[in-house]
This record gives sequence, structure tokens and C-alpha cells, in this order.
Amino acid sequence: MNFVYKKGSLAQGDWSVIVDDKLPGWKHTGMRVGSFEQSKEFNIKADNVERLIWPLDGTGITVEFKVNGKSESHKLAGRKSVFHGPTDLLYLSIDTEIKITGSGRFIIAEAPAKNSYPPKFIPADRVPVFIRGAGPSSRQVHNFGVPEELVADRFIVVEVIVPGGNWSGSPAHKHDTYIPGVESNLEEIYYFESAVEHGITKAGEIDPIGFIRGHSSDEREFDLLAEVRSGDVVLVPHGWHGPVMATPGYDLYFMNVMAGPDPDRSWNITDDPTQAWIREVWKDQAVDPRLPYTDKE
Repeated sequence: MNFVYKKGSLAQGDWSVIVDDKLPGWKHTGMRVGSFEQSKEFNIKADNVERLIWPLDGTGITVEFKVNGKSESHKLAGRKSVFHGPTDLLYLSIDTEIKITGSGRFIIAEAPAKNSYPPKFIPADRVPVFIRGAGPSSRQVHNFGVPEELVADRFIVVEVIVPGGNWSGSPAHKHDTYIPGVESNLEEIYYFESAVEHGITKAGEIDPIGFIRGHSSDEREFDLLAEVRSGDVVLVPHGWHGPVMATPGYDLYFMNVMAGPDPDRSWNITDDPTQAWIREVWKDQAVDPRLPYTDKE
């Protein structure tokens, strides 16, 4: 199974990225990225997939949708970049026909689902913003698609910003075995963006880059150490994963969508026992003063 897909390798038609169950070994999660440099509008037929839609950058998008014979429309305000705070989002359930117009780029997190729930518009100022970790493990999380915040059928969705030189996902952890209340069984997609560190102006040649590490937790194959840049996608079907590393001078963004076969929609993880102690060192470290990144910067 291929775990890393470089920018452009998952393009289909007008879509810059499509991940779905047509990829070998992939079943429970999906995603799309669209750019209005590629098309004036994007259309999705009604199907058995639930979706969360939001701008990556640009002035915003308009989402027209039809469900149960009723048509609605929502405008989602955009943002300068993924490193400028949260943006508006829209949750749409199964059996929904969708048309998207606007500017810039947008992303869609997806999961095959069975149960239908009402559409939900989430304005940017209602997105929960958390700072996790401390010291060089400080990162910013937009927790809009977790069970505590969003009523949905299958998926869990978040955005994470890792400032230049910092680490996320340390200690390494896993969610590949269903143990009720202890660990979930969730496959996971990472979609990455990278840029020169917030607040720094740099002319000339640059190469915004980060890294991600993963390794097996059992007999199933999973060995990953990859460079990641804007537009790259990494699939985590199982196994220990983390850290995600932002190289000095370059901020790193990633979107996670997770879902699996469990009977409940939960996000429970198990730390790698050789690394779990790392959480203790955060108690004596201050949060990175660069965070949070907001739209006011």
C-alpha cells in the first residue's frame, strides 16, 4: 500500500485532490481539494458520503445544496491562508447534492455514512481554538469536527498549525484497535500545507518542508518517514504515527479526517509506551508565544 501521495498525484478532473475508497486498501475516509483557478464551479452528486466543507484561502465560497427536495445556500467567508486562524465551515450529510462557487481554494473532509443529520453552518468565531502541548511541542488545533462539537455519523475532523521548528503528535500514538473507552479503530488522512514562518518576509528561493514519521504497531505493514510540502497527502491506515515536524523557518499546517468501523464515533488513542513519558516534560515548559495564529495578523 502507498502511504504518501505527492502534490498532483491525486488530481482527478478539475479537482486538485481526491481521496476515496477507490484507492487500494482505503475504505472509511476521504477528502477533496478544489481551486477556482481550475474551474468556475464544482459539483458533487448526492451519495452516501457525509462532508465538511471550508475555504483554505481566498475571499470565500458559496455552497448551494439540495437535500430531501429542499434547496439551500450558504456563504462561507475565507481567509488569507491556513495560517491565519479558522474560517467558516459547513457540514452536509448523506444524500445531498452540492454546487460550490467562489474564489481561492477549498477543502472537503469526507466519510461514507449511513445516518442522516441536519446541515450545520459553523462561523469562524465559533470554531474552538486550542493550544496543545508546550515548549517545542506547542501547536494550534481547530477542533470543529470532534464529537463534542459536531453532530455527524462517522468522521472526526480537525486542523492543526505547527509553528516553524515545533513538533506535533509526540509522543507517537495509535488508534487501530477497538477497545471501548480506551482506543478507537480509525484510519486517518493528513493533508499538508507549508509556508515561510508567520511574520517573516523572505524573498528568493525557498522550500517550505516538514516531515512525518510512522511505524507498525503489530504485524501489519507501516513504515513511514516522509518529507511533506504543500498539497501532499499522507494516509495512516494503522500503526504508531507521530511526530509531525515543522522545520525551522517553515510553518506546517495539516488537516486530519478520521473514521473507522467502530460502533461508536469516538477519538481514543494509545501512546507508544516508550514515548508516553514525554507528556510530563510539558508541565515545566511555557506555551510557544507565537501562538495562536489569527486572522488579525
